[in-house]
Amino acid sequence: MHIGEVFLLLGGSLAVTAFARWRGWPAPLLVMGVAFIISVVPVVPEIEVDGELVLTVVLPPLLYSAALDVTYLNFRRSIRQIRRLGISLPIATAVAVGLVVWLIAPSLGLPLALLIGAIVAPSDAVSAAAVGRKLGLPRRVMTVISGESLVNDATSITLFRTFAAIVAGATVTWLDGIGSFIIAVAVGTGLGLVIGWLVTIVRTRLDDPVVLGTIGLLVPFAAYAIAERLGGSGVLAVVAAGILIGYNAPKTSYATRQQERPLWQSIDVLLEGLVFALIGLQLSPAVIDVLSSPLGLWVNVALALAALATVILVRIVWVFGGYALSRRIGTWLAPIWARRGRRYRVEPRLAPKELAVISWAGMRGVVTLATATAIPTMAGDPSAGGTVFLIAFVVTIGTLLLQSTTLPALIRRLGVVADDEREQDRKEIQAVLRRSNEAGFEYIESRREEWRERFGAELADGVIDRFEKRIRADAAKSGRLESDEDAPTTASHAELAELSRQWIAARRAVVLEERDAGNLNEEVMRELFFALDAEELALDSRTAVRSDARGEMP
Repeated sequence: MHIGEVFLLLGGSLAVTAFARWRGWPAPLLVMGVAFIISVVPVVPEIEVDGELVLTVVLPPLLYSAALDVTYLNFRRSIRQIRRLGISLPIATAVAVGLVVWLIAPSLGLPLALLIGAIVAPSDAVSAAAVGRKLGLPRRVMTVISGESLVNDATSITLFRTFAAIVAGATVTWLDGIGSFIIAVAVGTGLGLVIGWLVTIVRTRLDDPVVLGTIGLLVPFAAYAIAERLGGSGVLAVVAAGILIGYNAPKTSYATRQQERPLWQSIDVLLEGLVFALIGLQLSPAVIDVLSSPLGLWVNVALALAALATVILVRIVWVFGGYALSRRIGTWLAPIWARRGRRYRVEPRLAPKELAVISWAGMRGVVTLATATAIPTMAGDPSAGGTVFLIAFVVTIGTLLLQSTTLPALIRRLGVVADDEREQDRKEIQAVLRRSNEAGFEYIESRREEWRERFGAELADGVIDRFEKRIRADAAKSGRLESDEDAPTTASHAELAELSRQWIAARRAVVLEERDAGNLNEEVMRELFFALDAEELALDSRTAVRSDARGEMP
């Protein structure tokens, strides 16, 4: 693929995505459909896609962007559910789908059938997360869905590479596969945490949003490449680094945070559109391969539909059955651990209707389609690659059409909303604002004498009185100066802005302390930080405008 074709695909997929978002349609399906139509036009040349390149270039930034938004504390509380759905479920899905495919078409061989299972095993939380945010799913449900999708990619890719090696003729035992998986998890996670820690140190000590933004763009590629080079999981390295960096994002400058959010949102839109466009272009050659397959068209269709049904059913059984078993084991172990003076953390409770939503949020996406294009040449059966691609395509499109389009109706029907969490958030915000007010008063009084000496008693007392009046008037609003006319005139605006900036920093520190102490949910903390960041941005903008008007440097 030439660089010109890449930019043409990026521009075309972005245009289609913009139209789909404007109309409220599922953008991936529309992008893929348009690309498929274009691919059957005789004058359009066939484009060869390197699936391994897609995994290396596209997957890391998508995973990193998702990991930055993960709330670490919620992730840790739901780790049992995430581990069960992110590790055990992909393995169970791969085995179940592999056995079904092998029983229908024994000529494919069990290794290739298991390879197909590994390809369709990972779920993609992009669609589910978008629906959940729009409809207000409870945070505990969103954490499980998003956390699962970050972990199951590593599991599925490890399975994929193991079975692909077997299909290619390598001698790999089950013990080798288990050992490779353990090494991949340990090396990938450890390396990701080291990279995240080093980047966090740089981010907290360097106040240059442009440079830090550029470093952020390099992190997912570096973490993925180094981990893969060392025999670890590049996916887990990217996820671990992203979660750690995202958790420490409040310790960086507000300008860095405000620049990163739209940057990664734009990258997500571009890369997701590119992947689905590439898949749409590859569909036509895959259909031709299937038509020439010794298995025949109808056997291939039966394989694809059987794989789709198996993927859906295994997830439903695993979500409900695994949760019930985990709760029962926790209830049995809790008193035993208590007698030994230790606390056993029972899995957080989820209502049956919440489990139903999680079980139906199993749409497939980028990883399934990308790994399908990375299939090596199948020994003895050149058309097997077309069969694999068709199954991956049907499972992905089937889950998107069947589950993503009905998930909103299911959520509304079951009434799965975050009303209790909203009330809890309101209480947390009120408590933090009270604590922030107290800290604000303490901070102001502690600086009174310093400000009196620096700016004069009259000016300092006037500013402090206005800050205190603002706190008492509205605890939910900042302590900005009311207006230019009301501001004291015996000091420059830059000096007054500096006082406000210090006060913002004091309130921001209180919010972060409450988060670290476990008194404030991380998502609520981000909302409060967003408001404080916007306040500081407005303050800096006013200072810059005044400096420009006076011909001064900002």
